[in-house]
Amino acid sequence: MLLSLALALSLQDVPANAGLVGDSVTGELSVDPYQQDNANAGAKPFEGDKMAKAFGGKEGIKRITDNLVVGITSDPRIEEIFKGQDIARLRRTLFEQFCYILNAGCNYTGRDMRSAHKNLGTQMADLNALVEILQNVMDEENIAFSLQNRFLAKLAPMKDDVVDR
Repeated sequence: MLLSLALALSLQDVPANAGLVGDSVTGELSVDPYQQDNANAGAKPFEGDKMAKAFGGKEGIKRITDNLVVGITSDPRIEEIFKGQDIARLRRTLFEQFCYILNAGCNYTGRDMRSAHKNLGTQMADLNALVEILQNVMDEENIAFSLQNRFLAKLAPMKDDVVDR
């Protein structure tokens, strides 16, 4: 419901002339140039390090985003959104976004939320499914419910930039 913002959050527009072969190091497909800015993450980071520590620092955030990507790309409710998308870039930029917002010492290098989700056709039900998956992943990482809610509240305002219809 609130978090699908992160959902396609990192899905980048891949140029029509991009080959199916990704970068030899990252596996990511090339994208049209854009201005990188932490403001593109869609939310200001938390103050202090409490949230970052509660989420297990960079290692914990990496586990959360990796498991989230596995969940959203295999859930029958929303997996179609991700078919043909650059999952390597999604995994990286989703980690950067969460890490930046949780104030764990990362910068966000992805596109802004509106651009990243453009033409995906994301609906509110898709966002709700993504949030449910994220909550399950955070539960598996033993993130306190109150801290999950604080994080989701940071992500919630992105809904308008993520949901198309």
